[in-house]
Amino acid sequence: MGVTPGPGRRPQTVACLDVWAPAVREVVSRVARELAPAELDLRFALSYDEAEQLALVEVADFLLPGWAAVTEAMLAHAGHPGHPGRLRFVQKWGIGVDRIDVAALRRRGIGLAITAGANAGPVAELALALMLAVYRRIPYVNRTMRQGQWPKAEMRETCFQIKGKTIGLVGFGNIGRTLARRLSGFEAQVIYADTQAADQDTEQALGVRRVGLAELLARSDIVSLHLPYSAQAGRLIDAAAIAAMKPGAVLINTARGELVDEAALYDALLTGQLRGAGLDAFDPEPPAASHPLFTLDQVVVTPHAGGGVFDNVEAVARHALGNLLRVLQGQALAPADVVIPGAGHG
Repeated sequence: MGVTPGPGRRPQTVACLDVWAPAVREVVSRVARELAPAELDLRFALSYDEAEQLALVEVADFLLPGWAAVTEAMLAHAGHPGHPGRLRFVQKWGIGVDRIDVAALRRRGIGLAITAGANAGPVAELALALMLAVYRRIPYVNRTMRQGQWPKAEMRETCFQIKGKTIGLVGFGNIGRTLARRLSGFEAQVIYADTQAADQDTEQALGVRRVGLAELLARSDIVSLHLPYSAQAGRLIDAAAIAAMKPGAVLINTARGELVDEAALYDALLTGQLRGAGLDAFDPEPPAASHPLFTLDQVVVTPHAGGGVFDNVEAVARHALGNLLRVLQGQALAPADVVIPGAGHG
């Protein structure tokens, strides 16, 4: 899918702002060599140190952030003497743009795209894994057995199955729909809340029904979050929302930590109002080692790694780098990927 550079055209520098393991860097590099051996020059961050991140941004034609932030201060350093305003496009590795200053990109006329759907499978699987881990108390049981205990009787009293439960998905985009599909074999009832309804065929195929958020919170044995965070909307799961949840419910968050009032969640878990929580996202990240939620056995945590599976790296790399090549060719991107249309492609 590579393009032939014009006469004297230099390779375009892609600043990969996240710190990736060597094996991941190798996969991304291989995909770049296969797709565009002469067009894209990948530069990899080795730390999140501000000076290193700025140095990468200064020489970049394209930015490729995942977890890494893209701030207005960074954008002010885009380009360098001799190449002012060199930065032309930002391609998100993943879908969440809350750590990217979208308004600052718009002001500068810099395009922005995501990799819509690329991480849906891995994130959905982690959400399901967290449900099972909380219901079956897997981390706690694993730890106590390694300490020489045999908690079989305790498990029978305190563990639960997914079959027969009502699972509420807050947000029903690619991840929510993929999770509904994964849950189809567990004989659970799946409901969802979203500002937009899925079409009737999709609801029928996935065996789901749309309800309002209030009904979802009141009915669900497990509430799983699959929507972006916006500062305007604020914390979706605050003390009032938690109080409205079904007693003994479980909260799963593989979306954004800012969606949840963690202090209110801690209180509800401590009192037994909620049975447990599976958390892949925190506010801030990384959380402090002394975080109160880490003291509770009924909480299972992972480091915002829902999309972080090795056998999905190549697919995301092909999606992201393919978008950059389309920008170079002046071709349109998939509408679901476009956050800010780029200008002056080609």
